[in-house]
Amino acid sequence: MRRAKGEQGWLSARAKKIKMFVMDVDGTLTDGCTYYSERGEKLKRFMKDGVGISLLKHNDIIPVILTGENSRIVLSRAKKLDVKEVHVNVKDKLKKVSDITFNYKVWLDVNVVYIGDDLSDIEVMKKVVLSFAPADAVEEVKKVAKVVTTRKAGEGAVREAIDYVLKRHANASTEI
Repeated sequence: MRRAKGEQGWLSARAKKIKMFVMDVDGTLTDGCTYYSERGEKLKRFMKDGVGISLLKHNDIIPVILTGENSRIVLSRAKKLDVKEVHVNVKDKLKKVSDITFNYKVWLDVNVVYIGDDLSDIEVMKKVVLSFAPADAVEEVKKVAKVVTTRKAGEGAVREAIDYVLKRHANASTEI
């Protein structure tokens, strides 16, 4: 995991106050590829992040899933993971995340983590206390991220970011 230079202590201190973990979908929770069945059904591949999301909830960190795409697949995945805060068809991610944090009375620059991979994620990443990018994110995003994971999108990048936060979070448990 690549961390911003000279910020390891600062990042660890901030991770202790995390109350919300926001995740982009395509290129973050998934590999960003779209698959189609013979009947033309659209498919996405999710893997390795489900237990991590359960650990967030177990540690009183609110998981939030959001995507710019209008996707029933994402809604189904969120339902399976029992994620209550799932938002599809989001055109302005910063506004949506700001609205969600307002509702929970948490602060972007104190209590919120964000992981994203593309240009539409940058504005949110600049505002949150701790931001992650998967190893295969676009370069502009990797430059903004406080931490770049060693894993690629859809291959455990989100789980790696969750583990990073939980290892530093006050009284965190890694058992479900």
